[in-house]
Amino acid sequence: MSTSALLWNGLAAILTLCIFSFLYRDNPFYKFAERLVAGVSAGYWTMLLYHTSFTDKVIVPIFQQGLWWYIIPSILGVMMWTRFSKKWAWLSRISIAFYIGIGTGVSLPLFMYAGIYRQLQASIVPVAFDWAGFNLVLVTIGLLCSLAYFYFSKEHTGLFGGITRVGIYTLMVGFGAGFGLTVMGRVSLLIDRVLFLRDYFLSLLGG
Repeated sequence: MSTSALLWNGLAAILTLCIFSFLYRDNPFYKFAERLVAGVSAGYWTMLLYHTSFTDKVIVPIFQQGLWWYIIPSILGVMMWTRFSKKWAWLSRISIAFYIGIGTGVSLPLFMYAGIYRQLQASIVPVAFDWAGFNLVLVTIGLLCSLAYFYFSKEHTGLFGGITRVGIYTLMVGFGAGFGLTVMGRVSLLIDRVLFLRDYFLSLLGG
């Protein structure tokens, strides 16, 4: 490992240990690492958005391509910063209204397509007499029972109550799988940091 890589990895190892020190209790080392990460992330994303969004969508179109109508959304973007002024804060409402309206108009059809249409399309397919078909039948039954649970115009008793109970179990399995996936993702991050520390200390010892 080169000297520069050794120094940078050493800094990363120190910051990792500072973060892990929170497992003992809150301390100045953890607060320093936490604020450093927040500051570096804010600076990184600010410069990234400047070079990938502001430059490409404001400077280049207006000053290099002569698309002067891009000034209108640029002005609306600047008006959002008036939110921090008590006197001119009302101007930001105009920009926010445009943003919410356009964002809703763009995202609603996409959400309907991805969240409803594609889900229904995946549930209505031919059933084959194999394990895949059996799995599809189980998924369809779980889907119908889960939807029945959210039907509150009928009391959940008798046969309908049993169907809604199956829906509850299906929802709990789905939530548990999602939570387990989140936990495993965090555990994988922990394992990656532990392996990084191991490899770094072994490189210091010449191993």
